[in-house]
Amino acid sequence: MAQVTKEMIIGDILRKDAGNGIASILMRAGMNCVGCPSAQSESLEEASMVHGMDADILIEEINVYLQTQQA
Repeated sequence: MAQVTKEMIIGDILRKDAGNGIASILMRAGMNCVGCPSAQSESLEEASMVHGMDADILIEEINVYLQTQQA
């Protein structure tokens, strides 16, 4: 699986994961709008700014999760 970047659209990121682990990561961080229409057009960086989060921390956690799914 490819790595996630800040520029990626949240909806595209969520589609990378059939197990919904990425959605869980985002919701645990406080980004509860993963199913809202904005998620289909907003980048992870944009959503992180709106929610007052550090996109780099989320990206790191998501990419670690994706690496564990590849094993």
